[in-house]
Amino acid sequence: MNSVLNTFVDIFREPSVIIGLIALLGLVLQRKSLSDTLKGTIKAFVGFLVLAAGAGVVSDALTPFGEMFQHAFGVQGVVPNNEAIVGKVLTDYGSQAALIFFFGMVVNVLLARFTRFKFIYMSGHVALYLAAMIAVILIANGFSTWQAILWGALAQGLVTTLSPALVQPWMRRVTKQDNVALGHTGNFGIATSGLVGKLAGDTSKSTEDLKIPKNLGFLRDTTVVIAVSMGVIYLLVTVIAGAGYVEEKLSGGQWYLLWSVMQAGKFSAGVFIILAGVRVVLAEIIPAFKGISEKLVPNAKPALDVPIVFTFAPNAVLVGFLASFVGGLIGMGVLVAVGGTIIIPGIVAHFMTGAASGVIGNATGGRRGAVLGAMTNGLMITFLPLLVLPFLGDVGLANSTFSDADFGVAGFLLGSAVRWGHTAVIVLILASLAAVLVGSAVAGRREAAKAEAEAGAGAGAEAEAGAGADAGAEGASRSAG
Repeated sequence: MNSVLNTFVDIFREPSVIIGLIALLGLVLQRKSLSDTLKGTIKAFVGFLVLAAGAGVVSDALTPFGEMFQHAFGVQGVVPNNEAIVGKVLTDYGSQAALIFFFGMVVNVLLARFTRFKFIYMSGHVALYLAAMIAVILIANGFSTWQAILWGALAQGLVTTLSPALVQPWMRRVTKQDNVALGHTGNFGIATSGLVGKLAGDTSKSTEDLKIPKNLGFLRDTTVVIAVSMGVIYLLVTVIAGAGYVEEKLSGGQWYLLWSVMQAGKFSAGVFIILAGVRVVLAEIIPAFKGISEKLVPNAKPALDVPIVFTFAPNAVLVGFLASFVGGLIGMGVLVAVGGTIIIPGIVAHFMTGAASGVIGNATGGRRGAVLGAMTNGLMITFLPLLVLPFLGDVGLANSTFSDADFGVAGFLLGSAVRWGHTAVIVLILASLAAVLVGSAVAGRREAAKAEAEAGAGAGAEAEAGAGADAGAEGASRSAG
């Protein structure tokens, strides 16, 4: 049993495999030729591996920066990092988390099939992280294994179905279409960025329209802009941290300034690879997903990881990352001033969710929206982790925690219900499920009634126009007579 379970976990925790299987299923359902099916499946699979490789390069470049930042400014505290905290959780709650993850995916597909929330959550890695958080909150607070799996899977399915729906109104502005969604555990913060951009921004001035002097024309290239900007940041923090620390702890003896420039270059290279992978995945997965939409889940939309939006506003990616990081620094300053637990900015989280927040904020509010929206996201992923820490049991004593906004919101709601008792958790989950089903049904009836009224109005207009034409013809005939 454990070997079978481990096999399923190995398969479904790999987003590239999920993407490949989804592409394969969609192409088969469309009855594509063997050649087209193989080509589409392999390109979707490899495209996501390219994307993941780029994300790995970015993460490798950012991880030592976080350590150097802590040393340079003498700050100690909790670092939000999903990979670090999930490693510890899966050691203690791996089987339960895996089952919550698997059955949560089933709930997501069923909700997409039978409600108006047509989003299939395809970011398997962050979905597994979400399952891990749900598992530790429920089990650490007294739920038995089967109870945790049952209610945890329902909770997971609800979050992964509703989370993309929060961002979709803004995604339509970014992509100018409605055929792809955003599937990530930072969606609550990213959606908030879109709202902030709409309320406080100015769409007439986009980050992509920045006027660059002719002698700085090289900065029109996104790769160059990212390399130069990150180079300045890396060099500044490296100098403050000192040559001794960097060369002894981080660079393996390499000259600290050269190491700093190399890290900035690696970061830029990682972003370049991500963008290349995104283009391949979008080119293959959207047409393939048409088969699933038509046959299994009508009008379904794939909810893909945050890099999927990077190609739509490359300048906003950098602006959003920097603004989110500034928001994290401001939040950290507030926590230092008031005392208590300090949340140190997690660089990877600020890049991934901050960059996406910048793109969304730019779409709804231009440059100002990108800056203010991403900064709001940075503040959220600084303070929200504090709300989850009390519910994580012994795991909460570690020097890391879950980083993204969805973890904070879902974890706080679930943890708060746990404090009221097991019944409160069950009521919360069932009430949320009922609200989704009833709300979907009501919205469906209203839309059907609206469509029927519009059709009736159109038919009436046509009949009136026809009667007018008949009357005109009759009048003309009488005049001729």
